Amino acid sequence: MVGVPRRTVLGALALSPLLAACGGNSSKGGGQTVRVALDWTPNTNHTGFYVAQQQGWFSGAGLDVQFLPYNNTSPDTLVSSGAAEVGISFQDSFTYSKAAGADITSVMAILQHWGTEIGIKAGRTDITSPKDLDGKIYGGFGAPGEQQKMAAVIKDAGGKGVFTTVVLGTSAYEALYAGQVDFTEPFVAWEGIEAELRGQPFKTFAYTDYGFPDAYSVLLMAHSPWLAANPDVATAFVQAAQRGYQLGADDPGKAAQLLMAANPGTFTEPTLVTRSQDMLAAKYLKDDAGKVGPQTAGMWSGYSGFVFDGGTLAGPDGKPLAARPDFSTWFTNAHLAT
Repeated sequence: MVGVPRRTVLGALALSPLLAACGGNSSKGGGQTVRVALDWTPNTNHTGFYVAQQQGWFSGAGLDVQFLPYNNTSPDTLVSSGAAEVGISFQDSFTYSKAAGADITSVMAILQHWGTEIGIKAGRTDITSPKDLDGKIYGGFGAPGEQQKMAAVIKDAGGKGVFTTVVLGTSAYEALYAGQVDFTEPFVAWEGIEAELRGQPFKTFAYTDYGFPDAYSVLLMAHSPWLAANPDVATAFVQAAQRGYQLGADDPGKAAQLLMAANPGTFTEPTLVTRSQDMLAAKYLKDDAGKVGPQTAGMWSGYSGFVFDGGTLAGPDGKPLAARPDFSTWFTNAHLAT
C-alpha cells in the first residue's frame, strides 16, 4: 500500500546497511540499467526478481537490474517521477495514485488475488464473522481506501461498518497480540505464517467470502514514458521477471532457496520463507490458466470501480473524479510472454 510498509519489524531489522549498498541488489555485468523500486525489504512478493537475477536471466537479456532498497518514498511516487523504471505496487494503492495523475502503468500481476485478509487473534470467540467487528478497534496502516474496504466487508457480512481506527503501521501486529486492537490486515502468506510460528496465530476473514471484489494484491508497474520509449527493454525485463515468478509458482522450494541465496543474512527464519513461497505458489501466483502475470479489465473494474463508486477516488486537483476511468488503459499484457 502507498507509503505504508506491510512487512514485519523482523524483516526491517534484517536489512543491513551492507545489503542495502551492494550484495543482492544488482545483476552482474553491464547492460541497459533498469531500477526496481521495492516496497519493503526482500520477501516472497519479490521472489521472481531474485530468481531471475540468480539464474542469470536479467544479465542474459542484456539488463543491469538494480534493486532500490525501500525508503519512506512510495514506489508509486518513485516510478511516476522516473527515479525508478519499474517497481512494486498494489492494485489499491495504484488505483489512488493513477487517478491522482501518477505516470505509471501496470505491466504484470504478481499476485492474482488479495494477499491480505482481516485478521483477529485466533482465540477470540466473540468474533465469528466480520459483522462482529462493529464497535471494535482496527489497527490500520493509513492507506487510502483502507477504512472504506473494511467497512464494506463488515456491511457485506451483515454489520453496520462502524469501528474505530488507529493508524499503527507494522506496530498493528504487536498491538493485536497485546489486545490493544481487535483486528488488523495481515498478509496471510507472511504475517499470517509468522504469527503461527510465534504461537500467536491469526483467525482471518477473506474479503471475497463476503462479496467484496477481488483484486491484484501485488503488481509490477512501470514508468509510462519509459515504457513507451523503451518497449524492447521493458519486454526483456518483464519476461525475465515473469519467468522468475513462474518458477516460483512451479517450483516454490527452489525459488525460496534462490531468494535466500540472493539476500544472505536477511532471513532469520528460513521456514517462514519456504512456507510463504509454498502458499503463494498454491493460491496466489497463477491465474486460472496456470500462468503468472496476465491481467484483465474485469478484475481491474471490480475493486477500482468500487472505489470510484464510493466517491473517494480523487483526480490531480484533489477533487473526486467526475467520470469513471477506463481501467483497461491502466494496464497492459503486451510485454508478457504468451
